Amino acid sequence: MKRILIVGCGDVARRALPWLLRRFRVFALARSAESARALRALGVVPVRGDLDERRSLRRLGGLADVVLHFAPPPQHGDEDPRTAHLLAALGRRGSLAQRLVYISTTGVYGDCGGAFIDECRALRPLSARARRRVDAERRLRRFARRHGTALAILRAPGIYAADRLPLARLQRGDPVLAAEDDVLTNHIHADDLARLACAALFRARGGRVFNVVDDSRLRMGEYYDLLADRFALPRPPRLPRAQIAAVLSPLTLSFMAESRLIDNTRMRRELRVALRHPTVGDGIAAALNKEQAPSCW
Repeated sequence: MKRILIVGCGDVARRALPWLLRRFRVFALARSAESARALRALGVVPVRGDLDERRSLRRLGGLADVVLHFAPPPQHGDEDPRTAHLLAALGRRGSLAQRLVYISTTGVYGDCGGAFIDECRALRPLSARARRRVDAERRLRRFARRHGTALAILRAPGIYAADRLPLARLQRGDPVLAAEDDVLTNHIHADDLARLACAALFRARGGRVFNVVDDSRLRMGEYYDLLADRFALPRPPRLPRAQIAAVLSPLTLSFMAESRLIDNTRMRRELRVALRHPTVGDGIAAALNKEQAPSCW
């Protein structure tokens, strides 16, 4: 049985575990003894290590045939030293990983003025958060070319699920942009992202980038109105861009500075995954359905 290493075994990775455990011996990087115990209870072999401590990653070299890299960069700076540390460990000794799948972000495209874009769009990240992802992608590409590893990069937009909906923001009454200033947004359900990452292990050609988004065509205000209506909450107030900056955090405002509509044709054609939640409306309906099974498989 082939061995797979998960780096960043959070929500999306755990949704993929039922499928992975039937096909691989699954290892996962564990930062603490507590997380190691939780992973072991799920049937995963924990490997203690911290991406911020390069020396703690020595055991990763030659450990696995396949790597799922889901760990986010640090919260500061324009580079991703965590990915640098991981790749140094993977290339250090023993047999190298044959395949590597990385979840990045559609934020690497920056503001596209509402244009409909595909994977050929030039990268123009506006935020430090997105620049760190671009740095990670470049490091991964160099590693893949140097070592002959088949790399797949999945660029994901806003990830949501029943337990990842911004209902608290609606309950607080936080405003959204007025219609004339509003931005286009893109979404993917966490279950579908987990399934797409698993499909990429077998169906993605080496060096391929995929926009992993659903079929929704919504502006941000429309998304929040939809949530409010489905959960019987007040719709958020609308403010012009000039006024909204006074009441929202810089982080929230950064998501209102970019507008793009993302093409998922390559994802559908090459990864061949039928989305369980093709639109945000479908995903919200599933969240409201108490009979829904908890597993994405």
